[in-house]
Amino acid sequence: MIRNAHGPAVAAGLLVIAACAGAPADDRPHDVRQYSIEEFLGTTNISGASFSPDGRKILVSSDETGVYNAFAIPVDGGEPIQLTHSTTDAIFVASYFPADERFLYLSDRGGNELTHVYVQAPDGTVQDITPGERLKAIFLGWADDEESFFIGTNERDPRFFDVYEVTVDGYRRSLIYRNDEGLDFAAISPDERYLALVKTNTRMDSDVFLYDRQTGELRNLTPHDGPVWNVAMDFTPDGSGLLIVTDEGSEFRYLVRQDLATGRRDTLVMADWDVMYAEYSKRGNYLVVAINNDARTEIRIYDREMRPVDLPAPPAGEITSVEFSPDERRIAYYVSSSRLPNDLFVQALDGGEAIRLTRSLNPAIAAEDLVEGEVVRFASYDGVEVPGILYRPHGASPDAPVPALVWVHGGPGGQSRLSYSALIQYLVNHGYAVYAINNRGSSGYGKTFYAMDDRKHGEADLGDVVASKRMLIETGWVDPDRIGIIGGSYGGYMVLAALAFRPQEFAVGVDIFGVANWIRTLESIPPWWESMREALFTEMGDPATDRERLARVSPLLHASNIVKPLIVLQGANDPRVLKVESDEIVEAVRANGVPVEYIVFDDEGHGFTKKENQLRGYGAILEFLDRHLKGTQQHAAGQQG
Repeated sequence: MIRNAHGPAVAAGLLVIAACAGAPADDRPHDVRQYSIEEFLGTTNISGASFSPDGRKILVSSDETGVYNAFAIPVDGGEPIQLTHSTTDAIFVASYFPADERFLYLSDRGGNELTHVYVQAPDGTVQDITPGERLKAIFLGWADDEESFFIGTNERDPRFFDVYEVTVDGYRRSLIYRNDEGLDFAAISPDERYLALVKTNTRMDSDVFLYDRQTGELRNLTPHDGPVWNVAMDFTPDGSGLLIVTDEGSEFRYLVRQDLATGRRDTLVMADWDVMYAEYSKRGNYLVVAINNDARTEIRIYDREMRPVDLPAPPAGEITSVEFSPDERRIAYYVSSSRLPNDLFVQALDGGEAIRLTRSLNPAIAAEDLVEGEVVRFASYDGVEVPGILYRPHGASPDAPVPALVWVHGGPGGQSRLSYSALIQYLVNHGYAVYAINNRGSSGYGKTFYAMDDRKHGEADLGDVVASKRMLIETGWVDPDRIGIIGGSYGGYMVLAALAFRPQEFAVGVDIFGVANWIRTLESIPPWWESMREALFTEMGDPATDRERLARVSPLLHASNIVKPLIVLQGANDPRVLKVESDEIVEAVRANGVPVEYIVFDDEGHGFTKKENQLRGYGAILEFLDRHLKGTQQHAAGQQG
């Protein structure tokens, strides 16, 4: 019998790598220095982690050069070694080869999301192993014998990703799963007989399927009644079972092991929050489980018998992306906080202190001048408790109230988390409070909360955003007349919705590639999102049958209501929110005689990865806010006059 997530957990284990409140810093009153956008962008962003075969280096992606490139970081200390030298397109690493220092990486063109899979040899030569036009390819992992790896491509049918096995010598491809059902690859068994696949029915409902390569049978492992979320994570090391994260009978998602022969389920990890993911180490000696603990990641590590692995206290901060060395004697992981961007650490499993390999924050910036986020909840317009993360500028007080911004995350269904954001810290450092709201419909707070905005977007969730103003005002240190709204992607839509449907609530809006017309956006979603199409239509509405409601909540069709200053940022190559969305909202609002600023990046897509574009975009946002929200430029002009 499945128990509620708030009940006792089976083999929950000891918390061994916890998400802490953040890196310790001196919060006593001090003279806070303001930093330029150039100084903030002097910070290095790194991601990805793959040990070299000898365990002496870790492969990462870093934007140290202004564009993401591949670097190797020596485990015993020393300067990172640059491996790729792109000056235009971002390069995101996937993995070293198991037996030599070739490595795999992904890259697209100008942010168009049509990624290809590349191999770079130690001598620097590069081969695209997924050549062709208008296709998207993804890396899916290594075979257990390390003689091949798996990729997915939509070259046969742009809607679906077929699964191929690629040999390490010669890169010969063989099709192992022709995807005519619109399923998503999740894992492959150690003997390569079985593939675990996921079918997304709605945002709240999914199934795990098992494909038998010997017989061609495809069977549903998770038949159920009503909405239940099921996603496959990994096969057990002996291949007899499959790890599945599910919310069957529970408000929160938990981890089970399902026996492939009998169908029996055993609960492995259950918490008062969602289990985010679980995966075995390459040799199967360890299981890593991540839990979404109130917008922080909590990592648990278990041995083969599901006994918790106790490590010395790790550095303070949120710990993510645990990676094992080939001999499984060490782990690498990232540590970050609101004040500190990702830094890479290594730690021996048999004891010893963690070794810090990177210092990503620009050394010109003092961490104590930045601000740690605080989880703050408030009662919304209908009494629903809504969480969010509040950033209070140093010096803000009832005697010195500050302007504020409500920051709305992307999605729908995303979550603002306690991690480093250069833009948030830049704005807070320049005197703006930021409340990163996790309005109803955000993930991480149970499936009831997650479903509260279905078919109510731009209405129920917008009500939360507006209601958060009261909480900000009641702090006593936020100026009630100077509260704006900012967001990207779905958050950008919420900015436009707030200005169009609640036109007097926010003093300004900052829209970063936000949806303006839901009918057009839903009719033009990228073909490789086909497996998610019905889920998106179920949540948002089908443009063929829900046109009236979608028109009602599309800001472009109500742009005549917008009377507050607006700045819009857009990538020209964005395949999710087309540039025309921003073009038309800018034109419509300008027709109202409202101040509108518009910045288009010709070499970006859905997100701005190049530092020169961030420099221009983030700087423009601050100038816009200073002019229209803080009013510093107006005050200065008045004083000069």
